[in-house]
This record gives sequence, C-alpha cells and structure tokens, in this order.
Amino acid sequence: MTGPRVAVLSMHTSPMARIGGAKAGGLNVYVRELSLRLARMGCAVDIFTRATSDLPAGVTEIEPGLRVVHLRAGPADALLPEQLHAYVEEFAGAIAAFAAGEGAGYDVIHSHYWLAGLAGAALRGVWGCPHVTMFHTLGEVKNRASLSESEPPLRIEAEGRIVAEADGVICATEHEKSMLVHFYGAEPEKISVVPLGVDVERFRPLDKEAARRELGFKDEKIVLFVGRIEPLKGVDILINAAAMLESDVECSVLIVGGDESSQARVDELQDLASGLGIGHRVAFVGAVDHDKLPLFYNAADVCVVPSHYESFGLVAVEAMACGVPVVASRVGGLTGTVKDGETGYLIPWLCPEPFAERIEMLLENESLRKSLGEVARDAVSRYGWDKVAARVLEVYASLRARPEPVAGGV
Repeated sequence: MTGPRVAVLSMHTSPMARIGGAKAGGLNVYVRELSLRLARMGCAVDIFTRATSDLPAGVTEIEPGLRVVHLRAGPADALLPEQLHAYVEEFAGAIAAFAAGEGAGYDVIHSHYWLAGLAGAALRGVWGCPHVTMFHTLGEVKNRASLSESEPPLRIEAEGRIVAEADGVICATEHEKSMLVHFYGAEPEKISVVPLGVDVERFRPLDKEAARRELGFKDEKIVLFVGRIEPLKGVDILINAAAMLESDVECSVLIVGGDESSQARVDELQDLASGLGIGHRVAFVGAVDHDKLPLFYNAADVCVVPSHYESFGLVAVEAMACGVPVVASRVGGLTGTVKDGETGYLIPWLCPEPFAERIEMLLENESLRKSLGEVARDAVSRYGWDKVAARVLEVYASLRARPEPVAGGV
C-alpha cells in the first residue's frame, strides 16, 4: 500500500444497494466508484455503512484494498434520515470498535451526507486524523428549490455544525460551493471543488438499433428519464411536456428508476399520463442494474432531467457520455455540466411548455441530435473517475499536511 488508509462513511445507504431505489442513487455510485479508484491507486479503503435486513452485518471485500463493512446501528429496518439521527452515536461507536478490534488506524475520514458527517466529526476526535465531508445535497437548498420539500431543521442545523467542524469540504460544482458559503457560512478556503465522476468506458456510445433490440424496443422515438421517483425530480413536468408534443413526433417516454417504496408516486404519475391521453406512451421501467443503464441511454433519442434541484446532475453526465443530448432544468449543478446549445439545452422555467419545445426540436432533427451528442461525449472526458480520484487524493494530502487534531473519544 502506497496511499493513505481511508475510512469512508455512508451511514444511511450502502454502496451495495441497488441503484434507483428510494435512497440509492448518485451518492451510492460515487462512493463505490471513487473508492474503487482510490484502492487501485494504492489506498486501503474501508466503507462503513449501516446493516439492514437486506444487507446484514459483516465485511465484504470488493477487491484488494477495498472492503465494505456493514455495522449494526439501530434496528435493521429501513428508516428515514431523521429517524437514523438517533443512532449516529451508535454508528460511530461501532466503527471505532471495529477499528480497535483490528488494531488499525486511519489517515483520513471521508464522510458522505449529513448523518455520516456527524459520525465523522465524532471519529475525528477519536483517531486524531482529518475529516473531509461531502453533502451531495443540502437541506436548506432543497427546501428553497421546491415547495414539496420539507427537510427538517435537525438536518440543516447538523449541516451547519459539520461545515464548521470539518477540516475540509468537497463539493461537485462552484454553484454548490457558493451555496455552502451563502447559506451555511462555510469558509471558502476549506472547500475543494471536485466534479463527480462517470465511467467513460461503461457509459459510451453504442449502436442505437442494437441497444433497442436488446431491450425489446421498436423503432419509435424515445425520450428517457433516469432517477428516483420523487417530486423533486420533476417527472410530472416531463409527462406534461410529452402530452404537448405534436403528433408527427409521437414518442415513447421511458421512466427508469423507483422501487416499491415509490409505488404511490408512480400511481399518481400514471394517472396523470392517462388523464392527458398519453398513458399508452409512458412506461415505468423501475430500477435497473447500473451495468444495464448504458443500453437505455443509447436506445434513447433525448434524455430529460427536469429536476427542481440537482447538486451535480450525474444522470445528465452519463447520458452525455453515451452521446445523447440532454434537456435539463437550469438549476444547481446542471448549469455547469450541461452547456446550453452545445451538449443539450437548459430550461430556465420549471414548466412543461419550454421542455416540450426543446424535446420536439431534437426529435425532429436527427443531425442536431447527432452533433449535440458528439460534443457532449467529448465534453465529459474531464469527469473520468481516475481524474476525480487523483483530485480527491490531492485534497487528502493537503489535509494530512496540516497539524493533526487532538484525539479524544466518541
């Protein structure tokens, strides 16, 4: 081992969870893929997460240098983040006990989301090593982005304390950095902007017809949505936009994502589509394996990201890596990942009419789709995971070069 020993904390969701469920999305992909690259660069990485009935307590070696450690903290049931808050201390104590049992320390703590950030703050005092945190989404920003969001004051207060106490904060975009400074009073010099990554070998252009045949789709135009099925993601905007398209560009709308916990929302959206007369054109695919996602992107003509808020916009980057143009909300990190008129289109209003206009423009113009897709593929090279991991290692090195915090107890 030539790199540091890293304790990665993701309390509320495991990197081994199936992507596309209620609480398994871009964060899970980030934790898993970044940790893989760090291990291949010589780091010893342990990912600590909470054991559940689906993923029981135990240690799983993913590959040399990378383990996932599921620890008991609270009941094995699926719990909401605000419910999990009561078990943060237990989670941090279980991590400390595991490390003590192995007789091994850590050189850096990298926490993800506010619950893990609280545990990381406690372990920083135990191990006397620097703590760098990532929020992925911010409660204050989510509440301001959509009336449907109601992140509790508990979370927002915790985020403020974590920002103040962490040795460093990594965020994906300059926009997120500005939000941390504006709403949480973060010190700008503590924040490192490192974009999220995409596997440019997995997510790459494939033969469209072959992708469609493998998935069983016909030769119709396909508009794709990928993500969790929740109000913040704006699926209703897409369905309303699809109902406004002219008949000569009739298309199928594929909605990938969701699990049994989101069935009530799926039912509402299906009712919306049926009421608009396009129920036969809207298909809810459910969650799919991450390895299969490139087929869906490549089968699509357009990928739509109508979110009320995105801290980065990983789906947009994955689609771009597959050479598919994106129509996205002009919000949050999407303003930096999608170049309006170059790799797709950014819509400044969260209403269906302008989405329908841009979707229709792309569906009617194959040469435009192709040219935007080619530029999009070229633009994502800077998001390769090796480049991202190298930048994160630089952050670790800069923090380790500072005087160590004083060790204490959980």
